[in-house]
Amino acid sequence: MSCVETIQAYAFRSLGFGERLLPKGEYTLCEHFTLIGSGMIWNVYFGIVALLTGFFLAVALAVGKSSPNPMWRKPAEWFIFIFRGSPLFIQFFFAYACFLSLKSVSKGIDPSAPLTPGEAMLVQISSFFDPFTSAWLGALIVLFCNTAAYSGEIFYGALLSIPKGDIEAADAYGMTGWTRFRRITFPTMMRLAWPAYTNEAIFLFHATTLVFFSGFPAWRQKGDALYYASYFADKTFNPFVPYPILAFYFILLTLVIISIFGFVNRRLNKHLPQERRSKPKLKLNLIR
Repeated sequence: MSCVETIQAYAFRSLGFGERLLPKGEYTLCEHFTLIGSGMIWNVYFGIVALLTGFFLAVALAVGKSSPNPMWRKPAEWFIFIFRGSPLFIQFFFAYACFLSLKSVSKGIDPSAPLTPGEAMLVQISSFFDPFTSAWLGALIVLFCNTAAYSGEIFYGALLSIPKGDIEAADAYGMTGWTRFRRITFPTMMRLAWPAYTNEAIFLFHATTLVFFSGFPAWRQKGDALYYASYFADKTFNPFVPYPILAFYFILLTLVIISIFGFVNRRLNKHLPQERRSKPKLKLNLIR
């Protein structure tokens, strides 16, 4: 099979299209790059959706944590504390066990047996959680909550760092409530938090590899990039080919993230002189 035929057969295998059987026998570099690249589709999906949806929850958590009202502050504080205080790996397994328990409730009831109205409602509610035991939704929810907690703490720190003069100037112009938040507080918070938020986005995409080790099954039993890298490493007994290829793909993905977030950062600080613009500083997350 030529390289072009290999790409046609396996480029979208992770989505359920193309050749169903994995290659056997001699494993070429083209097969390595094609299948691992196909699995990267899922890693990109997890990262983009979790980052976009988690952004809005993170802003809400930051605002809630800074609120003087304990009804808003305490839930935000506990949400951030729980998801920042527990390992992401444990969150995957705990969420899968919870979703599996909710799903198995309906499986333990005989639909043909006479049911009371309460039991019938139980069946309908429990069947709703069936997709949550799959990676495309269940693992995504865990990543969504995790990145929202970390990003919320970043935004909260940025809220506390907003110069008081900006708020006083807004008050002097008669801005209050939503108008002041939309025109003064939120833009300033984004400018201050964006370099650290860039690091969080990079870590989130790297953390998508943990989905392979979690209990969530992949859609149609197709895997992510680490699934295919592990497959080649097990078959060839040579981890020095598939895993560097996997790292190469994530390095390219990191460069894309840096470029996109750098463009947004320049837009946020376009009103400042060049020497005063904050630049994203990448810091290695050794332990999280």
